[in-house]
Amino acid sequence: MLRCRFLRAFALACSLLCTAAPIAAAPTPASVAAPAATAITLPRGITAGPCIEGICEYTLANGLRVLLFPDATTPTVTVNIAYGVGSVHENYGETGMAHLLEHLLFKGTPTHPDIPAELKKRGIAANATTSFDRTNYYGSFPANDDTLAWLLGLEADRMVHSFVAQKDLDSEMTVVRNEMERNENNPAGVLAQRVRAAAYLWHNYGNTTIGARSDVEGVPIANLQAFYRAWYRPDNATLVVAGRIDPAKTLAMVHAAFAPVKQPTAPLPVFHTTEPTQDGEREVTVRRSGDVRVLIAAYHVPSVNHADGAALSVLANVLGDAPSGRLHKTLVEPGLAAAIGAGTDNLRDAGLLNLVAIVPLDGDMAKTQDALLRQAERLGDKQIGEDEVAQAKQRLANAWERSLTDVNAVAMGLTSAVAAGDWRLYFLRRDQIAQVTAADVNRVARAYLKPSNRTLGRFVPTDAPDRAPIPAAPPVAGLLAGYTGRAAVAAGETFDPSPANIDARTQTFVLGDGLKVSLLPKDTRGDTVQVSANFRFGDVPALKRHPRLVGGVVGAMLMRGSTTLDREQIAQRLETLRTTGNVNGGMQAAGIALDTRRDTLADALQLAADLLRHPAFPQEEFEQLRVQAITGLEAARKEPGTAVSQALRAHFDPWPADHPLAFRSLDAQIAEWKALRREDLVAFHHDFYGTAQGEIAIVGDFDPGAVKTQLQALFASWKSPTPYMAISTHYTAVAPESQRLETPDKANAVVAARANLPLNDTDPDYPALMVANHVLGAGTLASRLGKRLRETEGLTYGVSSRLTADASPDGKDDAGSLFIQAIAAPQNVDRLTAGLREEVARLVREGITAAELKDAVNAMLTQRAQARAGDDVVADILARNLYLDRTMAWSAAIDARLQALTVAQVNEAIRRRFDPDALSVYAAGDFAGVAHMKPAAATPGQ
Repeated sequence: MLRCRFLRAFALACSLLCTAAPIAAAPTPASVAAPAATAITLPRGITAGPCIEGICEYTLANGLRVLLFPDATTPTVTVNIAYGVGSVHENYGETGMAHLLEHLLFKGTPTHPDIPAELKKRGIAANATTSFDRTNYYGSFPANDDTLAWLLGLEADRMVHSFVAQKDLDSEMTVVRNEMERNENNPAGVLAQRVRAAAYLWHNYGNTTIGARSDVEGVPIANLQAFYRAWYRPDNATLVVAGRIDPAKTLAMVHAAFAPVKQPTAPLPVFHTTEPTQDGEREVTVRRSGDVRVLIAAYHVPSVNHADGAALSVLANVLGDAPSGRLHKTLVEPGLAAAIGAGTDNLRDAGLLNLVAIVPLDGDMAKTQDALLRQAERLGDKQIGEDEVAQAKQRLANAWERSLTDVNAVAMGLTSAVAAGDWRLYFLRRDQIAQVTAADVNRVARAYLKPSNRTLGRFVPTDAPDRAPIPAAPPVAGLLAGYTGRAAVAAGETFDPSPANIDARTQTFVLGDGLKVSLLPKDTRGDTVQVSANFRFGDVPALKRHPRLVGGVVGAMLMRGSTTLDREQIAQRLETLRTTGNVNGGMQAAGIALDTRRDTLADALQLAADLLRHPAFPQEEFEQLRVQAITGLEAARKEPGTAVSQALRAHFDPWPADHPLAFRSLDAQIAEWKALRREDLVAFHHDFYGTAQGEIAIVGDFDPGAVKTQLQALFASWKSPTPYMAISTHYTAVAPESQRLETPDKANAVVAARANLPLNDTDPDYPALMVANHVLGAGTLASRLGKRLRETEGLTYGVSSRLTADASPDGKDDAGSLFIQAIAAPQNVDRLTAGLREEVARLVREGITAAELKDAVNAMLTQRAQARAGDDVVADILARNLYLDRTMAWSAAIDARLQALTVAQVNEAIRRRFDPDALSVYAAGDFAGVAHMKPAAATPGQ
């Protein structure tokens, strides 16, 4: 939790640094030789194209490219349509149009006037994204032919018949503006935007996808409609359908939905801007509110399709990996940086290689910058060795291998490849990286990581410029000639993820005195195995004898070194075992979470057991963690979300000051971090840790007999010196209050509301309240809060509600709550808060309708079924069931109770359990500047 909290502060910066993302190249000529698609009867007008590793291509007469990826192992289907249009295709004065249009395509067509409600009704998890080169729309759902046919029809319809109306633009404007303001709150994200703008003189890669505020606010609807007509067309789209599908039947559905869409006679627009060679260092400095310091160095590099692209990806991984990378060793380990990262853009045209360093508040910025640039532009005066390259290639190969075991993830991953020109480059890039040598990596480092090609933001004239010309990418035809890819990943069995079948296939038993185990062996795609384990210990009196945060710190240190392996060796061992996951720990439990393979499961479990039993707590790693934690806490201090969270937790804290769960301010947490010593970690581990009491669930491709024997040997006999005694949690009545918290220079405000409820998940009212919460705000855009505050009034980019119900083996804990959160511009907070309160009051006063009940139950049952399709989720559910003394029959019973609900039952539960007057509401933002801000326009008809 400590590490995640730190990284969230820099999420926008970290999003720049994806080094292992599958990518693609320029358009493929029809003459490229490749294996033909699997022989099936093709509807008239469809031609078959190449097949690569289980994915087959087809083309409709109107130019629509279709990729089918059938996999009976996956009980879900993902439909993903990608258009070759993004922010790079926008003209002067029209930045942000591609993203704005993405929003408007959810506003409906004459045939589908309420798309969010229709998606919700069918239980389709859907969204869309806009990038530099493409826009994509996707939906995922449990395999169902009727749902598939409907979703294909929707995508064909909104390809050409979306309203793109002025009234929808007006209502969505504040939502998009709010999204801009959310991004403006992040110091690293703002800096990344400025660096990108400084790095490009002419190419549109210098513009962020969100666009200029003046362009977004001022775009005429006619321009947006023209943009829509120019780019949304079948010959500029690629449709991916993946999962449990019948190819012939699916192709017939695709033909029925899309064949009537005509191909426009006008050709697609063509862009020809090429960024000139950079002719000197550049630097930009951002001065605005914040408590974190960030360095970003960006270097121009060729298109992802250039021969140097694979070596550049390996170079970024060698530099940016933690803990093995050079930047971690030379910046983080000596304390010059709290965190680092590196990654390449991987775009159709020449992009950037980015290096990022997060500098502690009390760090030396100049020293960190010198060290960063020395590693980039002189490689620390030491060439990259074959061993470093081999490790980086292994990490990248493992990431690709993991992605190929998830059909839905492949369907999404192909989007970037399609945007760059051809989906097959998704696989070719993997093979190119496998051929990279240390000589290649050192060559591209010398070619591109040089001062004259660098953007820190400052321009400095020089008499002898050392420039880095960016070569053009070769034609795709030469790259793909004769390419056939590798053998498709082995598929698993067709598994029914119903509660009854999961129970029937699961073996449950107890090892020793109290280690409960559930094993669910099944044949999986890629022979994958999921492990979820929790080992419990400790009671309140014993915890009070130790520093407050030490349990979480011990857990965070488990992956940072054992008595036999240091942190880097642990990371390398996991890569060798093709395993992701971790060992972790907290106040009263330690855990294991692993995503591994049949042939490496035993070694991965052995490694996890060793890390739990024999941590070394290295002093230098402890100091790194301390710096990262304190830097993260300081960075969060002026964030609106932090201010709201701190106020809410303080008001609702039911614990005495000396209780381990009592609220602590940021200052108190920082003081605790500074006071903590390595000896405290050693003492906590000695006094509490053990694995004889807890729960282990394993799902996937494994030998249950061998696993049972190994679990007995590794975990059953190690008893905690302090047996586990759960901390009971109970409902506490809290008087309502409202607070407005000032966070200067933050364009986006955060609003949160909460009321406590006496509620356990065994409560007879629980299913009815689940439905009530779904209707209120858990159903995203189609919920009442979403419909009013985002769709109708346009006050927020996001609003949601959450119902929490307590759970315990004895069913007596009842600390439940109703929680609502939203973001908004500060000048719109009053309207948003009023609307929020009115919708809760209306829910209690009027209840829900029969149509809302039907849609909510259908959506919730679909979501619950889809969640059980993931082996990692099933492992977590089985582990939780072991703790609560339940089986999957409990989940089936909840499903049945949801199906049996009546409107009267739901409304009676709402009136009995929800009290609008009990809500406490908190808002944080720059309210002092509200007088200078433009308020949201009133929506017609309100």
